[in-house]
Amino acid sequence: MKKISKDYSINDQIRERELRVIGSDGEQLGVISSAEARRIAEEKDLDLVMISPNAKPPVCKIMDFGKYVYEQSKKEKEAKKKQKVVNIKEIRVSLNIEEHDIDIKAKNARKFLLDGDKVKITVRFRGREMELGHMGEKILETFISKLEDVCLVEKRPKREGRNMTLVLGPKKA
Repeated sequence: MKKISKDYSINDQIRERELRVIGSDGEQLGVISSAEARRIAEEKDLDLVMISPNAKPPVCKIMDFGKYVYEQSKKEKEAKKKQKVVNIKEIRVSLNIEEHDIDIKAKNARKFLLDGDKVKITVRFRGREMELGHMGEKILETFISKLEDVCLVEKRPKREGRNMTLVLGPKKA
């Protein structure tokens, strides 16, 4: 037989002399020779699969390997479907932003938060604006107050070079 999965040794690929064998219905068959274990598996028209190669003696199970691989891939696909990918949306503003523009950007941020995404709000400082950090904090606090009903502050306003950032996450229901 050819090797289907790189993780498991099956049938003729098993080279150990003695194996601890588990039957197809889960009962222990004990420690037997690998030739005897392969013969039992062939009689039942199933595969001998090494589950635990590091054990002394190695543990093998008699099962339908193709069906096992298929069921494992189904479980992985199902797990992927249930995952929620969280995106970080960024909103950039400058120090001289007007109140109406803040309202529009807050409305967009609200939409992102309700969709389950995180929002990173960045205030950029240019030239002499670098000394006006307190104004940047004031703008970010305005965003927090406008969105406090739908967000949790995950990262407080923090100065990073020429930018000041704030990260908001969606509120859990």
